Amino acid sequence: FRLATTRWFRPSVAVWLNFAPDHLDAHTSLSSYESAKASIWRDLDANSGVAIASATDPVVLANRNPEVSTLTFGGAGTSADATVSDGWLCLPDGTQLIAVDELPRSFPHDITNALAASVAALAAGATVEGVRHTLRSFKGLHHRVQYVGEVDGARWYDDSKATTPHAVETALQAFDSVVLLAGGRNKGLDLAALGAHVPPVRAVVAIGEAAAEVREAFQGRCDIRVIETSMADAVAAAAEMSQPGDVVLLSPGCTSFDWFTSYGERGDQFANAVRALPGFMMEGAP
Repeated sequence: FRLATTRWFRPSVAVWLNFAPDHLDAHTSLSSYESAKASIWRDLDANSGVAIASATDPVVLANRNPEVSTLTFGGAGTSADATVSDGWLCLPDGTQLIAVDELPRSFPHDITNALAASVAALAAGATVEGVRHTLRSFKGLHHRVQYVGEVDGARWYDDSKATTPHAVETALQAFDSVVLLAGGRNKGLDLAALGAHVPPVRAVVAIGEAAAEVREAFQGRCDIRVIETSMADAVAAAAEMSQPGDVVLLSPGCTSFDWFTSYGERGDQFANAVRALPGFMMEGAP
C-alpha cells in the first residue's frame, strides 16, 4: 500500500514477485491495489531500468511496461528467462548459477525467490560469484517458514509473516501433512479458499478475531479447534493434534494486531511456546 502514495520513487531495478489480494482494508478495490503494485515499474528509466517479473503470474505479466527491459523468472517447466533446468538455477544467458541441492533450503518458493533475487542483484551490478556465495550461505529470514524445532516427531515452523491467504497457500506447497495455526485480524480478505488445501492440511487450530472465518473455511474438511485465549494455548492444542511426520505450521493468513503488536511478537511467542513443550528438540530437517 506504500506504493499507492509514491510519486518520486525512481528505481533502476524493480521486481514484482506475484499478485494476490492484500490490504483491502486500505484499498477501495482489488483494481486499486493492482494499480498501486504496478506503479513499481511506472518510473523505471527506459534506457537503463530493468523490470523483473514472475513468468507464471498473469496479472504481473499483463502490467509489464513496454518501454523498459523485462526479465522473467520461474521454476522448472516454465519458459522464463531465469529458470530451473536439470536441477540447476539458470540465468537468462544460460549460465548455470547454482545447483538446487546447494541451497540451504529449497522449498518451491525458496527456488523462485532465489531466481528473482539473483537476476535483480546481477542487474544492479553484482557478480555471478558474489551471487553464488550469497545463495549458498543465505539462511532465510525470521518468521518466514522459519524452522523452530521438533516435538515427538513433528516439525514446527514459524511463518508469522504470512498475513494473507496467498502467503499461507505458498507455504503449504512445501509440506505433505500439516497441522495449521491460522487466524488473527483479517485485512478484508476472503479466507474461504484456504479450505481447498485439505490435504496437505490435516488439522487446524483457529485463533484470534478471524477464528470463526478460519473454522468456516475448513468446516467438514478436517479436525478443527478454536482457541480464543492465547498463543500458548494454541500451541498446546496443536501439539495434541499433531502426529509423528506432521509439520505444525503457524501461517496465520491475517495480521497480528488482535493479540500482538507485530507479526514478530506473534512469531516469537509461538516459538517460545513450542520450545517450552515437553520433548522439544532443535534437531530435524529445516
